[in-house]
Amino acid sequence: MAHIPIETVPYLEAAIYLPMLLIVLEKDHAQIEAGQFKLKRPYIFLIDEARKSAEEDLKKTKAYLKKHCLEVVRGQRDEMFTEYHFHYHQLMEVRRYSNIRLRNHVEHLLNLYLNKASSVIQKDYSL
Repeated sequence: MAHIPIETVPYLEAAIYLPMLLIVLEKDHAQIEAGQFKLKRPYIFLIDEARKSAEEDLKKTKAYLKKHCLEVVRGQRDEMFTEYHFHYHQLMEVRRYSNIRLRNHVEHLLNLYLNKASSVIQKDYSL
């Protein structure tokens, strides 16, 4: 039985996680805009830098998927699991992800992208 190549799985999973991360960043941006912060601009700038980086990575991921005839389709969802269908040429593989795992991984990515954005901001201020 043929399987989806193992080297493509990180790209397929990035196609799941990065859109979720972008939603979180957009909602956080809106919360800060509407919030009672004295100095909103540093927070907004940090979120915007993280969002730009995540959007770039998602663009690269989508290009890789297109080039290699891959597609990710969300399937059924319940309170515990979300199902994803990975398509590769004529092959389809179904994987179930725990919603807790999805949330935890998006939180991990949020930390990574905010740290990355923070280092970009620090470079800008050190010039």
